[in-house]
Amino acid sequence: MITSLINIVKFRYTFTVSTGGSETSLEFNVPHFPSEPSVSAFADSMHRFIIHNTELYFDVFPPCGIMDAVSEISRIVPGGVLTVREELLPYLSDASHFEGDIPLAVVFPATAGQVSGILRICNSQGIAVVPRGGGTSLTGASVLRGKGIIVDMLRMNRITEISTTDKYAACEPGVRIDDLNNILSKHGHFFPPDPGSSIAATVGGVISTNAGGLRCLRYGTTKDWVLGIEAVLPDGSIVQFGNRTLKSRIGYDMTSLVVGSEGTLCIVTKAFLKIANRPEAVSRIVAYYSDISSLGKAVSDIRSGNVQPLVAEFLDRKTMDAVSKSSSISFPDASFMLLLDIEAPAEAMKRYSDEVVSALSASSPISIVRTDNEKEMQALYMARKGAYSSLLKMRRSPGDSVLIGDVVVPPSSLSAVLSEISELAEKMGVYTALFGHIGDGNIHANMFVNFGDREEAQRVDDFHTRMAQIALEHGGSVSAEHGIGIEKRKLLELEYSYRHSEMSIEVMRSIKRAIDPNGIMNPGKVFI
Repeated sequence: MITSLINIVKFRYTFTVSTGGSETSLEFNVPHFPSEPSVSAFADSMHRFIIHNTELYFDVFPPCGIMDAVSEISRIVPGGVLTVREELLPYLSDASHFEGDIPLAVVFPATAGQVSGILRICNSQGIAVVPRGGGTSLTGASVLRGKGIIVDMLRMNRITEISTTDKYAACEPGVRIDDLNNILSKHGHFFPPDPGSSIAATVGGVISTNAGGLRCLRYGTTKDWVLGIEAVLPDGSIVQFGNRTLKSRIGYDMTSLVVGSEGTLCIVTKAFLKIANRPEAVSRIVAYYSDISSLGKAVSDIRSGNVQPLVAEFLDRKTMDAVSKSSSISFPDASFMLLLDIEAPAEAMKRYSDEVVSALSASSPISIVRTDNEKEMQALYMARKGAYSSLLKMRRSPGDSVLIGDVVVPPSSLSAVLSEISELAEKMGVYTALFGHIGDGNIHANMFVNFGDREEAQRVDDFHTRMAQIALEHGGSVSAEHGIGIEKRKLLELEYSYRHSEMSIEVMRSIKRAIDPNGIMNPGKVFI
C-alpha cells in the first residue's frame, strides 16, 4: 500500500509504496490530480492507481536526466517527437504476437544528422533505442523491451539516385519496397527482394532482417542486392560502408555485417541498392497435387533441368481454403498447390514453359494451369503474398494468434521434411497450415495458438522447437528470412549448439560490444 505522498513540484508526486515489507519511492507525472489527494490509494504492477474512487492510468516518471534527453531530442527534431500516451500505443507491437513496453518517445528524424544527434544523446544517457520501419517484423524485432525510445525512419523516404547504366539506386531507409519498385518500373528496372509485406516493408527493414521473399530462388536475398550503406553508429558517428560499384574490396565487408543485424549495431540512413532489368516476359504455371512427395519430386526435377524458375511457391489445403475465403479465387480439390513463374525472352517463352510443364506432368499432378494473362497472374501472385493475412482471418477465436515458423532446408530434403512436420503437428495436436518458398527450401509453418492457454502455448512452443530440430537434422537452419528478434533467440542457441559452434555466438556478442559498448541498440533482440 502507499504509505506517504509528497508534492515535490507542480503536477509531480512521489509515492512511497510498501510491497512485501520494503518501501520504494516512485515519481509520477500527473497532469490533472485532485487537490489534497487522499493517501488511501493503491497501485499494482500496471501502474494503476485509484484515488478518490477515480481510476487513473499513467507511467512511472523517468529520472530527470532521461526527460532532459527527450527534451534535447525534441530540439534536434522539432515537430518530430511523440510523447503523449495515446500516440505511443500503436508502437507497443509490430506484425508479431509480441507486445513491448510503451516508449518514452517516438522520434521521426528527417536527416542522418538528426539520427546522429539522437543516438549521441541516448548513448550518453544509456537510453535504449529501437529503430523501426514499416513495423512488419514477425519476430518482435521492432518492439521495445524496457525503457527507451523508438526511432521511426518513415520520414526518411527519398529516392535520391537512379542509374540504369550503373545499375543502382540510392535511397533512404523509409522508402517502401513497393513504392521503390513502382518508381523503378518506369525505368524498366526493379529491386528483386520481394517480401510478402512489400506494400509496407521498407528498405531499412529488409536490410535489417536480410529479407527474402518470393523471388529468392532466382535472385537471392537482400544481402545480394546491397552495394553499400550510410549508417549512424551508437556514439553518433556517421559512416559509409561499401559504395555504388559492383566491386569494392576495402577491408572487412562491413556492409554484409550490417545486413541482417536487426538494428542491434547501428541505424541505416541511406542504401545503395543494386537493381535489375525487368524480365522481358513472365509466364505463370500452377499445378495441383494430392500429396507432398509428388510435389517435391516435381520441384527436384525442374531444378535439375535447364529452366530455373523465377518463383516456386507452395500452399497446403488449409492455406488455399483461407485464401478462398478472403478473395474471389477458387481452387480445385487438391492437397497442395505449386505456383511457378518462368521468365524468358518473349520468343523463347513457349519453349521454356513447355519444358516445365513436361517436368510437372511426370510427377502425376491432379491438374496444370498455364497463363500469361496479366490479370490472372496478378490474382494468383497476390493470393500467395496474402496467404499469411488470409490465415489470420481463420483464427479459431479472438484470442488466437498465428505464430509463423521460418525454417529452411536444402530443397532436396523438402518432401521428407514437410512430411515429418505434418505428422508431428498431428501427433502433438497443433493446428498448423503450411506454405512457403519451396524452390529455396523455406517452409512457413503457421501455428494457431492462444497464448492465454498455458498448456496450448507450451505445446506449440515445443512443436516449434522440434520443427527447428528437424530442419537442423536435414542440414537446414532455424531461420531463413524473418530474423531472430525476440522469438528465435533460443533457437539461435539451439542451432549453434547443434553445430558444436557455440563460439560463433560469442564472436557476434564481441562485435556487438565493440560497436555498441553501452548496449543501447535494440536490446533484448537476437541474444538471450
